[in-house]
Amino acid sequence: MRLPFLILHISAGIVGLISGTFAMIFRKGSERHRTAGDIFVVAMLIMGLCGSYLALLKHQTNNVFGGLLTFYLIITAWLSGKQRNEGPGVVDWGAPTMALAIGVSLLTLGVRVVNGQSEGQAGVPIGMYFFMGSIPLLAAIGDVRVLARGGISGRPRIVRHLWRMCFGLFIATGSFFLGQQQVFPEAIRKQYILGPLAILPLALLIYWVVRVKFTARWRSLIVPTYEKTVVAQEVSGD
Repeated sequence: MRLPFLILHISAGIVGLISGTFAMIFRKGSERHRTAGDIFVVAMLIMGLCGSYLALLKHQTNNVFGGLLTFYLIITAWLSGKQRNEGPGVVDWGAPTMALAIGVSLLTLGVRVVNGQSEGQAGVPIGMYFFMGSIPLLAAIGDVRVLARGGISGRPRIVRHLWRMCFGLFIATGSFFLGQQQVFPEAIRKQYILGPLAILPLALLIYWVVRVKFTARWRSLIVPTYEKTVVAQEVSGD
């Protein structure tokens, strides 16, 4: 049963990397951006779930939670992009629990590895356990704030959509360019270009979040094709 899931995992990962790149390139809010984004979402959900299943078979606990984290981030980011001035849905109510469970599990695993109670995965720095564990905890705080406010709209909605999509893409690029370096020719590995490619989504995450959160042009940059009535409603909720 492992081979079909492995093929599906790899195929979905490749599609996710390509569609995620195009989603970054296309003008935000355009039809092409939304199409590439939808393909990216489906591919990443498949990749995350298959990755978790394969990691479970190979007893790689950190990758099990890494796949679940990818699934969580992408599905909540996609819903944030779709929801406009709507109250919390079923997923919104369950999201904090899932994020909290993933975060606590990764942090606990990191502590166990540090104390020698669990064997760390080869090639994974100790700090990565704590870095990846802190992300779902921060996301859980954001989920609780959405519930407390009765929904999300305007600038916060776009920021939530952007950072979760970008971090989901980072998980994919990091897993591929750093976690699978053996598939690349030695000449490429010696050029030290795999590391920058892996962390590029993090740089884009910072760029877009800063641009949206701290500039007055965010509406025209992010939602140029939305109907004027919808934009007006979101502006009033900002």
